[in-house]
Amino acid sequence: MTNAILNLDGEKQPSITVPVDDLDVVSSNSPDTIDELAMELAAIQQSAKRIAIIGSRNLPITHQQMIETLVTALVMQGNTIITSGGSSGTNAAAIRGAMKANPDKLKVILPQTIGQQPSDVQNQLIGIPNIVEHPDRAMMTLADASRVCNREIIDDCNQLICFLSHTSKTLHNAVQYAEESHKVITVFYLD
Repeated sequence: MTNAILNLDGEKQPSITVPVDDLDVVSSNSPDTIDELAMELAAIQQSAKRIAIIGSRNLPITHQQMIETLVTALVMQGNTIITSGGSSGTNAAAIRGAMKANPDKLKVILPQTIGQQPSDVQNQLIGIPNIVEHPDRAMMTLADASRVCNREIIDDCNQLICFLSHTSKTLHNAVQYAEESHKVITVFYLD
């Protein structure tokens, strides 16, 4: 419905009327919704956050450089970065960026143990003061251990930043888990 209103000069200007009949109805799940919105607002307003960075292993060097720069800036603002190990891709770029800015603001959660990582990943982990290993997952496949690891990373953060392609089922599942956990989420699609 379109109406006309008068502006301060007495000229007619079009306006749009939006029906609000349903906005006054309180549903049985409204308190949860209000609590969720309040939690999300509080997370956004925090000056220093715990930000999880996860994403694809197969990234061109330009994308890795952008992630590294972003993470360096986030750490310099006082944020803590939580990621996993990785010799290339998102996790490796996140580790490099955080290590440049402040290694104490980096937490690396491994899907299994340092010894189960390839040698190039083991080398990248040297000097990181906060590494969490999971020997209890030693007998799991790397794919299964990685799924559990992504959930642990998300549980430990206020905000998730994920770099993925539209075909990445594991990362889409991680984003969905973060949504269900009411995290602030930023998703970058790389395809």
